[in-house]
Amino acid sequence: MTPMSQRQLLLVGATGMVGGYALRYSLESATVGSVTAIVRRRLGFSHPKLREVLHRDFADCSSLSQVLSCQDAAVFCLGAYTGAVSDAELRRVTVDYTIEFARVLHGSSPNAAFSFLSGNGADPTGKSPAAFARYKGEAENALLAAGFPRIYIFRPAYIYPVHPRKEPNFGYRLLRAIYPAFQLPFPNLVIRADDLARTMVDASIQGTESESKVLENRDIRAMVKPVRSMG
Repeated sequence: MTPMSQRQLLLVGATGMVGGYALRYSLESATVGSVTAIVRRRLGFSHPKLREVLHRDFADCSSLSQVLSCQDAAVFCLGAYTGAVSDAELRRVTVDYTIEFARVLHGSSPNAAFSFLSGNGADPTGKSPAAFARYKGEAENALLAAGFPRIYIFRPAYIYPVHPRKEPNFGYRLLRAIYPAFQLPFPNLVIRADDLARTMVDASIQGTESESKVLENRDIRAMVKPVRSMG
């Protein structure tokens, strides 16, 4: 494993909300030497620490075996919103893409740590009536059995976008609108997107004091370190 100041980090989902914050934080972090972002569409900017790799078909990651070699950690934020895609596509993105990427990563960098963006209510038993919960649970089970020496499953509740964006549906628009009032009485049901991103990166490159591999929203909030604004 490379020295702490030279950590080699993989990031999947850098064009998404949480992945975008994870990318910005990683590029600013003194403990990250380089960031390899595996993307399905171009990021649109460059950075001395950034290597961008365009890969459109996550159903087959075999061609990434060289890119994924000699890596210290991975942060996986790829996902899809329920209702925004078909059920088949939701399962493909949530389960199949995750398992395929983990398979190739473990073969190329078996000692890498892995942080996975799951979700509140994920159900590893497969009994939940909610497809999202079942699929996230299935992905969690596969990752925990994949053989990585350190793996962290993040299960955030409502992720507050911090900066304005086009919300995927009415539910998210409503939650954003009531967030200022909602987060006061229910702090453990919300997490800022930038805070979540930082904890995922820090866990993968530094580890965490928690012995649990599955981190619920309360656990994630407890891991948040005071930092200056990310802009």
